[in-house]
Order: sequence, then C-alpha cells, then structure tokens
Amino acid sequence: MSPTLQQFGLDALSPGDRFALAQALWDSVHDALDQQPISPEVRAELERRLALADADPARGTPWEVVRAAARARS
Repeated sequence: MSPTLQQFGLDALSPGDRFALAQALWDSVHDALDQQPISPEVRAELERRLALADADPARGTPWEVVRAAARARS
C-alpha cells in the first residue's frame, strides 16, 4: 500500500508547498534515474523504435493529438 499524505503529515501543507515538494521529489527521482545505466535490452529496443520512426515519420502520433485524446477521455 502506498503511503498517504496524512501518514507523513503533508496534508497540512498548502497546495503551493505540496506542489513544490512534488517537484523536488520528481527532480530527485529523475536525477537518480539519470545515474543508472540503460540495460542492453532497453537500449536495443529504443534503437529499434528510433529506426522505425526514422524510416516512417508519419507512422507515429503527434504528442498534441495524444494529449487532446487523453483530455477528451477525462
């Protein structure tokens, strides 16, 4: 079970402070992940997908279309 805001006493923080904390947490995760090497299997998959995108740029869906579809569903 994931920890809750109440368990850490974070529910007492203002929305702005919670947002700043969320950003700091995200940054720390991002920095930690940047330190980890990419496995050969993941690197091969990324290279395969990049080659597919380079070979047929029209194959993918632009981010704006994906985002609009996601927003329409919620």
